[in-house]
Amino acid sequence: MNFRNILEKGTLILKNNSILTASSDAEMLLSISTRKSREKILLNLEQELNKNEIKNYIKIINKRKKKEPISFITGKRFFWKSEFIINKNVLTPRFETEFLVEELLKIYKFSNNINVLDIGVGSGCILISLLKEKIKWKGVGLDISGLAIKNGNINAKIQQVSNRIRFVNSDIDKFFLGKYDLIVTNPPYVNKVEYNNLDLGVKGYEPKIALYGGVDGLRIIEKIVKKSKYILKKKGILAMEIGINQHYKVSKLLKNNGFFILKTIKDYQNIKRCLIAKKIK
Repeated sequence: MNFRNILEKGTLILKNNSILTASSDAEMLLSISTRKSREKILLNLEQELNKNEIKNYIKIINKRKKKEPISFITGKRFFWKSEFIINKNVLTPRFETEFLVEELLKIYKFSNNINVLDIGVGSGCILISLLKEKIKWKGVGLDISGLAIKNGNINAKIQQVSNRIRFVNSDIDKFFLGKYDLIVTNPPYVNKVEYNNLDLGVKGYEPKIALYGGVDGLRIIEKIVKKSKYILKKKGILAMEIGINQHYKVSKLLKNNGFFILKTIKDYQNIKRCLIAKKIK
């Protein structure tokens, strides 16, 4: 069986299991399983595969047909300018979250010696990306999941910023360590109805603790806002990702707790996805 035949087979399997990106996924997974670039495969479609290559490819195609995310199949995900190790104990980094990193780097373009707290640090993608861009910044990565903390630690070491990050395994309610110039968070904000209707590729593989934000999706966000007003320095910034249709309620919550809304960031679908607020009281 050659590259052309196996790609056709892989694509068909994925299409028959309602994978919308069947063709591109089939190509990506073949590149991963054979350790050959996508370009090399497409330029050599008549090249034959050996039995082990075919076996390995069908194995990961069968994982993908069950809607297991490619990032969990490979154990890696690219975010901002780096590749992160991920597993089923952390949320897969989303491209939309890069908007948050981009905006914060604009706000702090000329600022050094910033002390950052990342609440719900997970893989560490946000905090590590900021610290790689800002070599004088230091940070704390907070997460209620000890397994997530382990994953974040691995990435910090790989990205060579572990000497500037302290990871803390704690609930936000019990956290009282330090004062911060910046708090950043991509909290669990999916409400009950949304969670029950999530695609199997998300609900079946990603940790519920990183997704589910209670009946209205605001349970963890409320905790973060109320805690932030005590551990942020005066004029410090709280930057967070929020869910669909949460902008009004979260903005009101922030204003009621002494924050001024600096900016609302929309994602690729024009959805109000991130809020950046300054502590004024």
